[in-house]
Amino acid sequence: MTDQLTLTPRQRQDLRTIAAMIVPASEEYRVPGADDDIIQADILATLGRDAKLVVAALDYLARLAGIPLANLEPAARDGVAEQFRSTGGAAAATLVRVVLQCYYRDDRVLRSLGLEPRAPFPKGHVLEDGDWSLLDPVRARPVSLRRAP
Repeated sequence: MTDQLTLTPRQRQDLRTIAAMIVPASEEYRVPGADDDIIQADILATLGRDAKLVVAALDYLARLAGIPLANLEPAARDGVAEQFRSTGGAAAATLVRVVLQCYYRDDRVLRSLGLEPRAPFPKGHVLEDGDWSLLDPVRARPVSLRRAP
């Protein structure tokens, strides 16, 4: 796990700013934005294996902006975000995924979607049947684990 000490104050500020741009607060749905303190704490506490790519994304964002992202005028901030999205590659995609996964596991957000904020088990969640043939390449692989008796 990675903690808040991993990111510099500038990186944390840029993370908060870009997170608010990814998922802004909504009065209509009564949900916070991804810049909410609780969601930000969750992001920082659970970076784990994504920490290096998130730091790389934030450093790239800082180079594009030249100054802290929050200090840019809204139009300039949007331009930087657009360039970041189109040229940031895997690091940008990882940053967006991390923000979204933490946002959509927040209890307030789950309630706004009509979902019960709980662990998926023991009750489980119903998943619609999908295309099981997508697993055929996996089934075709040689067995790499020993069978249980």
